[in-house]
Amino acid sequence: MDSAVVIMLLEGIRDTLYMTVMSTFFAYVLGFPLAICLVLFKKDGLKPLPAVHRILDIITNVLRSVPFLILMILVIPLTKLIVGKSYGSTATIVPLVIAAAPFVARIIESSLMEVDAGVIEAAQSMGASVSNIVFKVLIPEAKTSLITGATTALVTILGYSAMAGAVGGGGLGDIAIRYGYMRYQTDMMVITVVLLVVMVQILQEIGTQIAKRTDKRNIK
Repeated sequence: MDSAVVIMLLEGIRDTLYMTVMSTFFAYVLGFPLAICLVLFKKDGLKPLPAVHRILDIITNVLRSVPFLILMILVIPLTKLIVGKSYGSTATIVPLVIAAAPFVARIIESSLMEVDAGVIEAAQSMGASVSNIVFKVLIPEAKTSLITGATTALVTILGYSAMAGAVGGGGLGDIAIRYGYMRYQTDMMVITVVLLVVMVQILQEIGTQIAKRTDKRNIK
């Protein structure tokens, strides 16, 4: 394989990881508080605010319903405003975060909802505040599920980043589109797909191992 191609693929891997990690980080910055609000504000939550919960629920569902490629085009003005351009790996982070944040919120919400109600009731009976229950009961008890969910989110965002290549998003997806599709270089298409699959498997395995180490059922 030509050295120039190897360098291009390595840069593609770097850009894909950059987009994935940064987008996942910011998606959690937005998604975590949203998920906590969804859990607290529900009708039978610790701090019931049904009207607010309904609004947040609708916003989350609407954002999750918009296909990523369409969303990426819709937010081009916002992307230009934030990063100064609408193409490239850095610019792709903006739509990736917008698309991933509601998805992440749902994953976190699901994990927090799995916590045994008896544990929460016990904390309430001891006079624990809502914030203490959230940070000292809900999150620690849901730790393993949250890590598993984070792995799912990371892999999903990696897939989104590959799709972004269709509109100049950079990374391996961009290489697959430019060379594998537009120039009919089947070998480049196969190589990029294999690299993406390998990256997904590595991330999945790392996440699985971390989750196993934090699972109390595996601690003897």
